[in-house]
Amino acid sequence: MTAKRRGAQLAMLAFAVLIVMFAYASVGLGLDGKVPAGMLTYGLGLGALMLAAYLVLAKFAPWADPLLLPLVTLVNGIGLVTIYRLEQGGVKDASATNQLMWTALGVVMFSATLIVLKDHRVLQRLTYTAGFVGLVLLVLPVMPFIGSAHYGAKIWINIAGFSIQPGEFAKLALVVFFAGYLVAKRDVLALAGRRLLFIDLPRARDLGPVLITWGVSIAVLVLEKDLGTSLLLFGTFIAMLYIATQRTSWVLIGLLLFVGGAIIAGQIFSHVQLRFNIWLHAEDPALFQDSSYQLMQGLFAIGSGGILGTGLGKGHAGIIPFSFSDFIFDAVGEELGITGLMAILMVYALIVQRGLRTALAARDPFSKLLAGGLSFTMAWQLFIIIGGVTRLIPLTGLVTPFMSAGGSALLANWMLIALLIRMSDAARRPPPQAIQDEGLTQVMQR
Repeated sequence: MTAKRRGAQLAMLAFAVLIVMFAYASVGLGLDGKVPAGMLTYGLGLGALMLAAYLVLAKFAPWADPLLLPLVTLVNGIGLVTIYRLEQGGVKDASATNQLMWTALGVVMFSATLIVLKDHRVLQRLTYTAGFVGLVLLVLPVMPFIGSAHYGAKIWINIAGFSIQPGEFAKLALVVFFAGYLVAKRDVLALAGRRLLFIDLPRARDLGPVLITWGVSIAVLVLEKDLGTSLLLFGTFIAMLYIATQRTSWVLIGLLLFVGGAIIAGQIFSHVQLRFNIWLHAEDPALFQDSSYQLMQGLFAIGSGGILGTGLGKGHAGIIPFSFSDFIFDAVGEELGITGLMAILMVYALIVQRGLRTALAARDPFSKLLAGGLSFTMAWQLFIIIGGVTRLIPLTGLVTPFMSAGGSALLANWMLIALLIRMSDAARRPPPQAIQDEGLTQVMQR
């Protein structure tokens, strides 16, 4: 049974790589009418990396969900193709070779996580250690000498000539902390206090964890000017709190705190107020020439792509600032159209669904919360970034998982998938076979 499932997984993995290879060929044909010379190199490189990931998975997590790796391979490959197309179009800082190298490091981190973490339940014993590590990673960008600001946001640190975004790794550590903490405190947090209309409110003494998390989120927003991480952190905690307690009142309290914090921050801090102004008045000529140009160019790109898109290599996504990172979703939308974007969103939805299915199948509360929290983190990040670039919500500084150029986010997301695969393997692994004829008694003669 395992061999059959792994064979199907290998076939789906090969199919995902084949789709990426066809996309590379389409880019070359769209740009200059011939297949790119480096297509074979990129294709073999991606195929070799995913084969290595498959072999590690088959060895160390043979019962894991067979769909997760092929789905991630597909979106990672589409990101590589898009960055290659932008690089060929003359977009500065877009490098498919660098992205392939980061993908290789991501596969290394994926493999190392599966090899080293043989039982994810040991993370429950490291609950408060994970919380401390997560907070340290959040604070690092505002520390002197190593922290650095790019485009107004203080979310980077410089070490040995390399720029790292520690907040991407902080989200993993904090989800581990949230899961461990909520497992231990869920009975207390689920207690009801006064009833308001049709909702049982929590006791006032139990509001501490929510208020502390809200305070940390506001501190990230104020000190680092990072609206995306602030929203991601607080939203993930509220979702995991709801999963742990099944209390709708916690969601309502979280929404009230978030809306109140956003209104206050918009009135006090200029960078938050600017984000809201861009969102509400993007067409204003006074904003378009400076602040909202990037957002409007992305919307124009999706609009010009229409239903079926212009075709790979035939768009003008290079005129969108940061089309290889923050706005890669819009760049894909111009050339693949709304149809292509919906297909990509369905792939992401399947990744999240398989993660949530792992949470449902898990056999202990910690695994359920951890798998649910990681899956929600992926879905919530997608909503924040895609909602931002399509003007559904104010724009933030997050990137599209597995597709956008950059190393920190790619490494952290490959580790996230490794954790989901490890938990999926534990949930799907059959229990030990019962000893046959257990009731018989052996007679020994002296």
